[in-house]
Amino acid sequence: MRFNILVILLVLSPAIFNCGYAQELEPRALTNLPKEFNFVGLAYAYASGNTLLDPSLPLEDFNGRINTIILAYVRSVNFFGKSGKVDVLLPFAGGDFTGIFANTSFEDSYTGFGDLRIRASVNLTGAPSLSAKDFSEYKQKTITGLTLQLIIPTGNYKKEQLPNLGSNRWSLKALYGLSHNTDNWVLEAYVGAWLFSDNKQFLGDNTLSQSALWVAKGNIIRSFKKKGMWLAFSMGYGYGADTYINDIKRDATISQLRLGLTYALPINPSHALKFTVASGIRFKQGGDFDAFSVSYVYAWLDKSSNKKKDK
Repeated sequence: MRFNILVILLVLSPAIFNCGYAQELEPRALTNLPKEFNFVGLAYAYASGNTLLDPSLPLEDFNGRINTIILAYVRSVNFFGKSGKVDVLLPFAGGDFTGIFANTSFEDSYTGFGDLRIRASVNLTGAPSLSAKDFSEYKQKTITGLTLQLIIPTGNYKKEQLPNLGSNRWSLKALYGLSHNTDNWVLEAYVGAWLFSDNKQFLGDNTLSQSALWVAKGNIIRSFKKKGMWLAFSMGYGYGADTYINDIKRDATISQLRLGLTYALPINPSHALKFTVASGIRFKQGGDFDAFSVSYVYAWLDKSSNKKKDK
């Protein structure tokens, strides 16, 4: 693997700041990859503050400290001649929580799995599906792409418990993005929406419904002389997700800004580290917290692709 593997090694961007829904900051999500390329990643994240991203929960003065371990796998695919990726992400979290429920203070802690996430993405223009040999000559200009992510309700959930690590409902995110490379800079912009199914076991046997959550985000990325080393500033905004409990609307509309800074550090052609700090700022409802994470990534090319390249 002697092509510019370090340039593409750090595209693995798991959603490390929450196990719910929000505008996740993912710089370089549209980076092109050669066919039959694989990643495994392990991330640790710590978040503190109002980590309660679901405004439908009737909690006041909420404060949480959450430790999360995330295991992720990514594989590049050929989608009718266009490059794409399929990834799977599973979080395991533990946290301490305090707040007020029904005018009574509470303090609790939970540990368990969050919801499983599966995502498929395809680069529509500017990033054809290439073999490892051809990819060594590829230079990014402008890429557009589409991403669909499905959150499956596999996480720990108890209907009498507040809060929960799982959501007990299906969620789907659709995202359209554009990435433009110029010299040592990459500029990215994304727009999309989250859609939610109903949770019919909310605080007992109540039904929780939410409208779409609309999101927009952007990244400014600076590459350095050492291949694979880069720094990204990210900003995302989410609005919507009007909340209904048993068809009665609550005053719980999300309006949240998120800021992030990511530094990618290659170790060698197959191993890399990524460091991220982020902060959530809410205007109406949503998370209001600070977070830090460190991620380790290992990448490899299928043996069949290596044999083809050596011929």
